[in-house]
Amino acid sequence: MASQEQVRQYLAHWFQLGKQVWINNGQAALLPQSVISGDRYSPEFEVCWQQVMSPESGECYLDGTSQTIAELLSPAWEISSCGRCAMPIPVASVGMPALNCPCIDLPLWPNTELPKPRLPISNQTQLSQIRDRLLQSIGKSTGNAQQDSP
Repeated sequence: MASQEQVRQYLAHWFQLGKQVWINNGQAALLPQSVISGDRYSPEFEVCWQQVMSPESGECYLDGTSQTIAELLSPAWEISSCGRCAMPIPVASVGMPALNCPCIDLPLWPNTELPKPRLPISNQTQLSQIRDRLLQSIGKSTGNAQQDSP
């Protein structure tokens, strides 16, 4: 079963490639212009997510897929990576996998020359992790140098 956070990440990734989500049983489409704002999702994405999760929105699904968001949140589906493009895709928990990835109608995807869609990251956390690794590396190399000296 895909968690609500996995489905949210699934939509965020595909929105970054220009895929829209259909709401109200396919009568209206949503595509936030910005998805990530620094270390969190953009307010525009959050509004879109709330609309998708609202019972008043009826059936909602990502363009190019046949599974509704409600179905993805059921035990019958999981979110996995596409073997072709490594993007998140719905996979049936039991039975045959989906025939096509949503990337099937994106003629220039996958494109290894472009940055891949991503999730929000905290720059401060990332920089702290890099600092910690550097300090560990320096500590190991000075420890080896001290062992080598008489």
